Amino acid sequence: MDLLRFTMAGSVDDGKSTLIGRLLHDTKALFDDQLDALALTTARRGGEGLDLALVTDGLRAEREQGITIDVAHRYFATPRRSFVIADAPGHARYTRNMVTAASTADVAVILVDARAGLVDQTRRHACVTVLLGVGHVVLAVNKMDLVDWSEDAFDAAAEEFAVLADAVGIGSVTPIPISALRGDNVVDRSSDIGWYGGPTLLEHLETLEMAAPAGAPVGGRLPVQWVIRHDGTRRYAGPVVAGVLRTGDDVVVLPAGERTRVVSIDTHDGSLDEAGPWAAVAVTLADDLDVGRGDLIAAEPVPTVTQELEATVCWFAERPLAAGDRLLVQHTTRVARAIVTEVVDRLDVIELARQPAPASLALNDLGTIRLRTATGLAVDPYAASRATGSLLLVDEVTNATVGAAMVS
Repeated sequence: MDLLRFTMAGSVDDGKSTLIGRLLHDTKALFDDQLDALALTTARRGGEGLDLALVTDGLRAEREQGITIDVAHRYFATPRRSFVIADAPGHARYTRNMVTAASTADVAVILVDARAGLVDQTRRHACVTVLLGVGHVVLAVNKMDLVDWSEDAFDAAAEEFAVLADAVGIGSVTPIPISALRGDNVVDRSSDIGWYGGPTLLEHLETLEMAAPAGAPVGGRLPVQWVIRHDGTRRYAGPVVAGVLRTGDDVVVLPAGERTRVVSIDTHDGSLDEAGPWAAVAVTLADDLDVGRGDLIAAEPVPTVTQELEATVCWFAERPLAAGDRLLVQHTTRVARAIVTEVVDRLDVIELARQPAPASLALNDLGTIRLRTATGLAVDPYAASRATGSLLLVDEVTNATVGAAMVS
């Protein structure tokens, strides 16, 4: 059974947590003890029945404020497909958590309130979705019951989002009218929306065919995590993060650039002829090379090794990012020192315009920067490989993650 990862995004009070709770409830993914605890919590808060928003809002501060702060992941399956949901915070202050949620997503479900239409956060989430390479968006027009199931209200939201999608470069959008609170068009088809003939949200997610990455295909990529020495043989362990690695492949060990061949691919369950994305393997090479943690074993076409990078960044820290700042860069399993040589531009997510040469990037800003690293990094464009085209920016002093970057 294949796996679909999707993120749920939208502004505060658009109903993201309720929609996830509805999906889990109506697909029978909640256990009896979870339902009992949910009923007790709902009653304690003065409500009736089940407040499905509480399924994902687990932090005390989230329940007190009625907003999502942290990224909550939930899992469920149907006979057709398995799913991983990432519930992204809606508040602008937690845009960095939206980046976390979307970084591994195949699909973004963006909610809008049928009464309000698109708001500033909708535009911000659309921009983040594009920057992180999410190829398909579902526009869930929620709270249709509060506008008397108006087709005009739905069409207005869909048309406005279509203009936004065209402006930011979203390739595929599917609008669906829903009521998360009542369950209309989430799992079960609504009897109140006779004018809508499309799929329910779950039907669409079950049948959606995912397109291949937009960039040129990459060969197998294995960042080395551990060197295993056993019976006089060295094996290099780690996940295959992109492409497919096969026994007999000619590969290059980067950044050194030494060439060799894959002799065997082993796992806990036995040997493989080939290993696909995110298979955890141990590889034996034909030659006795100096390979360690932080190196990348890559099949053709190989990544570019460079110390000069241009990347789109989402800045997470209270302290602004400016030219001359020194950081640590985490790329796959390699850590390198880096300096910001230039802040190229800042993206205005409201006007959808790039402001050239800003003095700095503030908390939750999106922009383009140039970096120079102390050692070479073997990078692919982010459009071709999320794993080898992404960077984490880390504060040298506090060791806190202060930014996420996508190599252009």
